[in-house]
Amino acid sequence: MALEGRFEDGVVRVGSDARQRYHDSRGYGYPLEGNEIALAPVEAAHLLYRGDLEAVVDAESGERLGFREFVAREPGEDFGVRFLVYADLRSRGFYLSPAAEPWVADPPSGEADFAVFPRGKGPGDGEIAYALRIIGERTDIPASELREGVLAVVDEESEITYFEVGRRDPTGTSTPDASLPEGCAADLLADRVVVWEPPLELYERTFYGQPLEGREYDEPTLQCSLLEAAYLAERGAIDLEPETVRERGREVEGERFDRRLLVYTALRERDVVPKTGYKFGADFRTYADVDSVEDLGHSELLVRVHPADYVFEPRDLALDVRLAHGVRKTMVFALVDDDAEGGDGIDWWSLERLTP
Repeated sequence: MALEGRFEDGVVRVGSDARQRYHDSRGYGYPLEGNEIALAPVEAAHLLYRGDLEAVVDAESGERLGFREFVAREPGEDFGVRFLVYADLRSRGFYLSPAAEPWVADPPSGEADFAVFPRGKGPGDGEIAYALRIIGERTDIPASELREGVLAVVDEESEITYFEVGRRDPTGTSTPDASLPEGCAADLLADRVVVWEPPLELYERTFYGQPLEGREYDEPTLQCSLLEAAYLAERGAIDLEPETVRERGREVEGERFDRRLLVYTALRERDVVPKTGYKFGADFRTYADVDSVEDLGHSELLVRVHPADYVFEPRDLALDVRLAHGVRKTMVFALVDDDAEGGDGIDWWSLERLTP
């Protein structure tokens, strides 16, 4: 026999044997006195949808609501997209609860909507698989709100895309013991630098620049980006003033240049080789383990550089992650805090497609 619930104070209360029937066996709601439980509106809607609840009675009006009438009221913020994701994950065998007390004793922090439990476990087992945030495709995400967990984006046709969001710590083993030359002759052109008669190792081992002669060279003349040149000038490897190169970089691409140079420098100092990511619509592609250009492996990451107060559009996130996945790389966002004190002022985040 299906039970009825009573909707008041933002939750749906269900009595009789609801605790055993819905909470203990299937992870819905949280216990009240006796066998009564309280359901979040999205949980109640799912039980109505499945026919496990016969109706919900509105405490104020006395109106008896079926699934259609209950959903039409959109009982709660962003109810529509939350219900779609809740129902989808339930159909995949997951139990999940609102990411708040008293549903979860130790809820995840931040902007999470639900705590998702490992398959076969529920809210009483004390283990959370991941925190889940749900948005529609037109809801922007400030970078400051990124949290480790899963982001579910519901598009205008109710399709759901899941992204795994995590901290990233790019590190590598590329030429950690290699030394740079001193004072190589170099000329600053409009938007690049030419390095004359550099040692072979500058290109072949440490992977700076591209040979002007292409693949046929004995002693290459290197064309370097302004980022590479600024980094080399800072370390005395070329005979240009560092500030002169940086000023040219700002003339060419504005304030972005300093942010990109900070990230480029941080990657090099982590023994990761960054090269242009232009072909992939990113700032950099990176190589973690470069021994020589002749034996160059596959680049692992695509890196986009943004200011710390950047606001992401879900459509752009989907494009970036899809592209990275298509070329067998991981999408990483380097968020630069220009006012940070200590450290390098960079937060590193990765996003990857996830199939729950």
